[in-house]
Amino acid sequence: MVDRFAACPSPMTGMLLEHFHGAVTRVGVSDTAVPHREPGFNCLIASVWMDPATTNENIAWTRSTYTAMQPFFAQRRWLNYLGDDDAGDAVRAAYGPNYSRLAQVKRKYDPNNLFRLNHNIEPAAA
Repeated sequence: MVDRFAACPSPMTGMLLEHFHGAVTRVGVSDTAVPHREPGFNCLIASVWMDPATTNENIAWTRSTYTAMQPFFAQRRWLNYLGDDDAGDAVRAAYGPNYSRLAQVKRKYDPNNLFRLNHNIEPAAA
């Protein structure tokens, strides 16, 4: 993490570790939509830059940093940290074992998928 951050092209970028512990780990996996209840850390790579000419460089650094860090990550992700280019399997993985139940709820309350402009759960097939 230190080596990757040292190579960052923008002084505005940050890498954050959030410690998950306490009350969040005492909620059952199926008690809410989000199943992630294990103690641990969340890694956030917040890439920020001002000069449009450095966009490709900053995006490339962010993607390569994420790839370099992946061996240290658990196989779960919080939904609010998915990128705009994450969809489908990433959304399903974020909800884990709760996805099918949530797709049934979506079918009941939003069968036409009106609320689809976020990291969407597709309504379950009828």
